[in-house]
Amino acid sequence: MIPVMGTAITPADVADFHQVLTDHPRYWGERDLRSLHLLALVQEFGSMCLVARAEDGIRGYIFGFVTPDDTGYVHLIATRDDARGTGLGRRMYAAFAETAERYGARQLKAITSVENAGSIAFHRSLGFDVKIVDDYNGPGRTMAVFHRDLPLNFSAP
Repeated sequence: MIPVMGTAITPADVADFHQVLTDHPRYWGERDLRSLHLLALVQEFGSMCLVARAEDGIRGYIFGFVTPDDTGYVHLIATRDDARGTGLGRRMYAAFAETAERYGARQLKAITSVENAGSIAFHRSLGFDVKIVDDYNGPGRTMAVFHRDLPLNFSAP
């Protein structure tokens, strides 16, 4: 594992987006989630799409936006295979929450598949409530839906 020190969390740009897609297996393994990576998020909500940058590249990223009902919605969060377990995901969430609050967010929301036990455990560890919602993403597409009020009250390592 790579220590988190020396990692700066900054807004993503188009080049970062393309680098994340190039290195997709380092973040997602065998799961092909490239279709969920929307360049429009970086183009339109650039300050809400963050990358954790170090000398050796992008160690992680979190892409999201603030909705009209003052919710900071996290569309994607991922850490590179060699940066997992370092607290980087927690630091990225803290940076996203701080940015979302500046844009008026009062709560955070994220979703994942009910099969994604790692994501469910991670979000619970951050204090999110989770509800299993049938047909959330269309007929037969049950999802785990996470909510958490702001501000975050955990210290990121």
